[in-house]
Amino acid sequence: MKRREALTALGAVSLGITSPSLLHGEVMGVPYSLKKGKIDTDILVIGGGTAGVIAAIQAGRAGARTVLIENGSMLGGTTTTGGVNFPGIFFAWGKQVISGIGWELVQDAVSLADGMLPDFSIPHGRQHWKHQVRVNPAVYALLAEEKCIQAGVHIRFYETPIQIRFHNNRWIVLTAGKGIEMEITCHQLIDCTGNAYAASIAGLSVIREAETQPGTLQFRIGGYDLKSLDLDRIAVNYRRATDSGELNPHEFMNVRSLLANAGDNVQHIAGADSTTSETHTFANLAGRTSLLKMVRFLRTQPGLKYLKIEDMCNETAVRETYRIDGEYKITYDDYTSGHVFDDAVSYSYYPIDLHDAYGVQPKQLEPGKVATVPLRALIPRNSKNFLVAGRCVSSDRLANSALRVQGSCMGMGQAAAAAAVIAFKQGKTPLDISLVDLGTLLKEHGAIVPASQKAV
Repeated sequence: MKRREALTALGAVSLGITSPSLLHGEVMGVPYSLKKGKIDTDILVIGGGTAGVIAAIQAGRAGARTVLIENGSMLGGTTTTGGVNFPGIFFAWGKQVISGIGWELVQDAVSLADGMLPDFSIPHGRQHWKHQVRVNPAVYALLAEEKCIQAGVHIRFYETPIQIRFHNNRWIVLTAGKGIEMEITCHQLIDCTGNAYAASIAGLSVIREAETQPGTLQFRIGGYDLKSLDLDRIAVNYRRATDSGELNPHEFMNVRSLLANAGDNVQHIAGADSTTSETHTFANLAGRTSLLKMVRFLRTQPGLKYLKIEDMCNETAVRETYRIDGEYKITYDDYTSGHVFDDAVSYSYYPIDLHDAYGVQPKQLEPGKVATVPLRALIPRNSKNFLVAGRCVSSDRLANSALRVQGSCMGMGQAAAAAAVIAFKQGKTPLDISLVDLGTLLKEHGAIVPASQKAV
């Protein structure tokens, strides 16, 4: 046997190719091994949800090397996997207050799905949802990925940080994923996890309430004719089911609304928490169990024998977990008075929207009032080269109940990324950058920067 033929035969034996138990073309796999690597970047964005997507695109478009890590399989967060596909609110009192990259993404998603924007010139009154924009979640996710890639963003799905430390004026982030362990070194880090997860791992202070707002599993039902239903009778039967303990009275508070809206944003799951994999698992299981019980009950009601689930989101959407202890905490009074901070970087317009076991009664802002977000609220106290954006913004609970919505989070995401880019290029920490330079960069990318309440 020639030497080459001998080596080939030996290799075949070592891989199991010659094993009679293997079919033609099959080979034994290489034993599992953990791949380790290192990445050096300018900006690292942790979390690919509402704020993180916009932050990554802004950083990339501004010329910074940008890495975006997301522990799920899709960008968009609340809008996509959470199913709250009605971002808002971008207009207040007849004028646009949030624009830029987030608004671009929303408009493009509406256009590609042949949707329609609300008429923002018509005041919404106490029905603020009339100014929210319906988007197709699948289209939104696809466009978010495309815009990130076009901006040069390096997207890494299925990875999560497990260690974060500050060394030599750089952040070193160890991430773990499927068969992967990466060490990512960055000049500026932006936490867009929604629950201040990265800030907490980095040893920065975070806060939360003893009891948080309930979560919601978004779904759509069909298979019935609403006009033919005896809603009064169904409502009576529903009350009997909750009185007997068959159904939880706090999970679906209005069966009429559930049927009229064919599902949608009608469920409350107490204790829904996305902080850890265990608490997130509980939230998802609780949301799905609640839906299954309701579907089984409804199918016993007159006219609902063929009711079916037409769609269900991947996750129970979570409203509240941890927030950072920032250089400034936005208060309820700040928010409702429309206070314009000296370092305001974006607007937020939404009612105070605190959910509890008995539902929600939004508190609308007074005419002409629009809240602002200061840069200091995006910076954890006593931190360097670290920002947050989105739901974990430094704020009290009532202010956060309004700040957490998508439009506001998009504005914060763009502002945080712009601040990170300037800090990187100027060799500073975000708290020390020029606000004039920050405003200039934001405006170059279409954002609306607060100047004075009169300007709104």
